[in-house]
Amino acid sequence: MTIFPQLEIPETIAAGPGPGNTDARVLARFAGAGLADHMHPDVLRGMVECKQMLRDVMGTKNVHTFGVAGTGWSGLDVMFSGVMPGDTVVMFVNGTFSGIDGLTVRMKAATAEELAANPSDPKPASVTIIEVPHGQSVTGEIVDKALSEHKPQWAAMAHWETGSGRVNDIQGFSDACEAHGAMGLVDAVSSLGVEDFRIDDYPGVHGWASCPQKGICCLPLTYAPVSFSDQFIEQLKKTGTRTFVHHPIMEARHWGIVDGKDVEKGTYHRTHSAYAVAAFHEALRITLQQTVAQRAKDYIYHEAALRAALTEMGCEITSNMTSLIVLNLPAEMAGREMELVQHCRAQNFGIWPTLSEPVQVRIGILNLLNQQAISGIVDKFGQAMRDLGASFDQDAVSAALSHHYGQAIAAE
Repeated sequence: MTIFPQLEIPETIAAGPGPGNTDARVLARFAGAGLADHMHPDVLRGMVECKQMLRDVMGTKNVHTFGVAGTGWSGLDVMFSGVMPGDTVVMFVNGTFSGIDGLTVRMKAATAEELAANPSDPKPASVTIIEVPHGQSVTGEIVDKALSEHKPQWAAMAHWETGSGRVNDIQGFSDACEAHGAMGLVDAVSSLGVEDFRIDDYPGVHGWASCPQKGICCLPLTYAPVSFSDQFIEQLKKTGTRTFVHHPIMEARHWGIVDGKDVEKGTYHRTHSAYAVAAFHEALRITLQQTVAQRAKDYIYHEAALRAALTEMGCEITSNMTSLIVLNLPAEMAGREMELVQHCRAQNFGIWPTLSEPVQVRIGILNLLNQQAISGIVDKFGQAMRDLGASFDQDAVSAALSHHYGQAIAAE
């Protein structure tokens, strides 16, 4: 038997697409909950308050708005559980994660025979995948054309695709779903809490799923936000779904939502975590205190500073998200993306490559919304570039930051 030493994990700057650096106040609530009884009255009260706060954060009157225990993958699985074998679906893919959503949809919609024919990568006849090239956004025109042609029961899209750093047209998607009678499903894993939007402004979308560890600035494996329209729930009542753990109606009962109404006590047993409830509650409180609108403005402001500095280093930015920059390295460093990423990680500076072709570099600013944090990212990335032999005008980089923030950036 080997007893390993205690695991020590150093402080790391999580400057990738997510998870982000968890707010210290959220960590304090998680560690300071002081109890393990998940049925304690304060825990149950916290769940009621989380449910109410989440509706405000998401901008919705949907009663079926709650958190799913887990990460964003758990929330997405609950949302996609509405898709049944043989259902017609059009899925829009323009990067790694919408591609995984597409695989999920194909697994859900495949008949038993289609799934058995290729269990890990089924090709159901009822699913149409619309491929949009990496680095391009899904537009309303693309959605409208596809839905007009295929007339599906469901349509699905990622709002923000972190695989390529592209924002997709949520208004155009909603409008097309309404025009062609499709029920829209949206992966909002990377946009919720970062962009200022209200889900009720998009009536063509009937299912939304996000995550706790990005824009909400909570811990992974706490609660993934989801929200469903009454029409989605009525559809589910007719068809059922082939899951117990991730059944939207049963999960809602866990949160005290029964027959479309809030009730005093939940009626579906899931052994949840009092510590996770405390952390999620604090993350939602902080979001509402700051307001989604102000947080969105802060992301726009600080992303622009980072973009200006990286451009001065000779990088080509291809993304249009405000929490993540996706870039091509200068021509003389092309092909060294993975080497650069690993070099940064060795310095406890966690940036990421893209996970599919073409290989690019991704630098995120989740919960790093201040001048000091952005300047630190610029300094660390610039030093890593120089370590690998890059040459650029450091004075021009500093001037770009100085111009943006309106003051001189002191050298470290």
